[in-house]
This record gives sequence, C-alpha cells and structure tokens, in this order.
Amino acid sequence: MVRDERSDRPERSERPPYRKYFPPKRKFCRFCQRNIKAIDYKSVDILRKYIPDRGRISPRRITGTCAFHQRRLAEAVKRARLMALIHFVED
Repeated sequence: MVRDERSDRPERSERPPYRKYFPPKRKFCRFCQRNIKAIDYKSVDILRKYIPDRGRISPRRITGTCAFHQRRLAEAVKRARLMALIHFVED
C-alpha cells in the first residue's frame, strides 16, 4: 500500500490560529509570605477561604500553599470541623 503525499494538507501559515500559549501565573504560599508558622483552627475566616462550597479542602495545586502549610491547614480544618466551627458540607 502506497502512502499518499500530504500535498492536500494546508501549510502552517494557512491553518486557523489555535489558542495561544500563556504561561500560568506563579502561585505563592500566603502563609510563607506573611511569615506565619502555625495555623490556628479557631481562625475560621482564614480556613473558609480554603474550603469551597462542597466542603472539601482545596489541594495545593489550586491554592498555591507550600507542603508545610498545606499539612497544617488540613489539620486545622479537620479540628475546626470536629469542634463544629466549620460545617462538613455547606447546605
């Protein structure tokens, strides 16, 4: 079987432009920036920023927090849930 030449294929300059590449915005850890070492479970207003409507803890790739603070954040959220400061699921 002989392979057809791709002469019927349009040149690169004639192709429709696809989505242009924009490098993603660099994420940063807000806790490192403010030099915060401990995350308190009683600071509910801070913790709610990291919990969306479904009640799950947002991952690092979304929030941009470092691994150290993400572990502290998850622990604080879980403690706040047990103390009934934060709902497990938003209604």
